[in-house]
Amino acid sequence: MSIVVTGATGHLGRHVVEQLLEKVPAEQITAVVRTPEKAADFAERGVRIAVADYNAPETFDGLFAAGDKVLLISGSEFDKGRVQQHRIVIDAAKAAGVALLAYTSAPATLTAALADDHRGTEQALLASGLPYTLLRNGWYHENYTENLAPVLEHGAVVQAAGDGRLSSASRADYAAAAVAVLTGEGHENKTYELGGDEAWGFAEYAAELSRQTGGEIAYRPVSVEAYEGILAGAGLPGPLAAVLAGVDASIEKGELVVSTGDLSRLAGRPTTPLAEAISAALKG
Repeated sequence: MSIVVTGATGHLGRHVVEQLLEKVPAEQITAVVRTPEKAADFAERGVRIAVADYNAPETFDGLFAAGDKVLLISGSEFDKGRVQQHRIVIDAAKAAGVALLAYTSAPATLTAALADDHRGTEQALLASGLPYTLLRNGWYHENYTENLAPVLEHGAVVQAAGDGRLSSASRADYAAAAVAVLTGEGHENKTYELGGDEAWGFAEYAAELSRQTGGEIAYRPVSVEAYEGILAGAGLPGPLAAVLAGVDASIEKGELVVSTGDLSRLAGRPTTPLAEAISAALKG
């Protein structure tokens, strides 16, 4: 039996593999990657590396074995038909007879276009008959803290979320939940709504940035259309800019507030406070 992580060298996947290495022997972990060079550090530690691509169904032939537990981390290629990409993994997992397929989805409350592929993938997974776990991940702190340069340069947090609030958490927090499911028992056919312990708004975010930097950083809310234009102007592809602006519209409606407590319960600890994530980003 192996614990198999797809997208293992991505932002979330790396955290998952690192945390798995703390709990199970390296030879029980399979990291699925497109570029094996990026996984050289894992290979050196004894992790099995499998090379496969969501866009090439044949690369998943024989990759899984009966009894495996699989984490399907959702793809990031918004323009390549993510549901079909994910279905390739689901079909291969079903053919092998895996014990569990966990999927990183989006909160049930999210109506933004970003959620469409997740809903489609969930339907495909449920229709497969595989034992499943839906990890409905909320938003990541890093979606904001990894992009601080323009905020600090212009002294402004610019978003299209109005006074909306969200309960984000760190990638490491969401990884801890995934690891708990992959290494624990009794998670078959369960759905977890995952989000940070504390909801916050962008005015608070700007205030915390001001406090930690000693500068004056304001929150400047803009319309969804204006925000989409700003993102496109910063070099994001049009479809991705539209998706991210749509998420802000959902934040304004409160659709990314997740108050179940599932994330801290699965992780076995409180989620990472936003202030801590800001501090780590500023030091980095």
